[in-house]
Amino acid sequence: MIILKFKRALFACAIVAGLAGVSATSAQAVVVNAFTNSSSGGIGGSTGVFLNAGQNFTVTVDPNDLWNAGALPRWSNADGLTGPRFAVLGDDSGQAPGTLIGIDFGLHNQAGLSLPFGTLVGKIGAGVFFEIGTSFSGPANATGELKLYYWDSNFSDNTQFVTANISAVPEPSTWAMMILGFAGVGFLAYRRRNQAAALRQA
Repeated sequence: MIILKFKRALFACAIVAGLAGVSATSAQAVVVNAFTNSSSGGIGGSTGVFLNAGQNFTVTVDPNDLWNAGALPRWSNADGLTGPRFAVLGDDSGQAPGTLIGIDFGLHNQAGLSLPFGTLVGKIGAGVFFEIGTSFSGPANATGELKLYYWDSNFSDNTQFVTANISAVPEPSTWAMMILGFAGVGFLAYRRRNQAAALRQA
């Protein structure tokens, strides 16, 4: 009977640990500035998210969130300057609706990577740059803090920022430690209840 009750307590603790894991993977928002976080001269946008190589994570940016590489027409979203973009009412450019605010400026080559100007890129620890854009999901290519950049050759006239939403999936070892920790707490609580009941009956 005691073993059965302990198994039930362990199962309940596993559920609690799972809920804690869901909370741990909830997205956090990080502002990435086209000027200060440029790949060509700024510093990477610190995210506070530390990853291990192979750990899965996601980054998403609203496709309507815009930043700028300089004078018109250089507005784009986190996918970069890939083609004609026209202003819409209330967008970040502040231009009249219908104004041409972005065009394809070709590719910027840096550190062995070739991407459209204005693309959101990432770098983990001492690893290499990789493309993120408006949506990324996959394993970390290195171990360390995830930093985010505006892909560009000249940061001096960049303006505006995008907000990146990041979530990292806990690794299996983390899940196991959480479950064992909650199970231990549950077992101790169970023992205390039995001891208290025995004292009352004495």
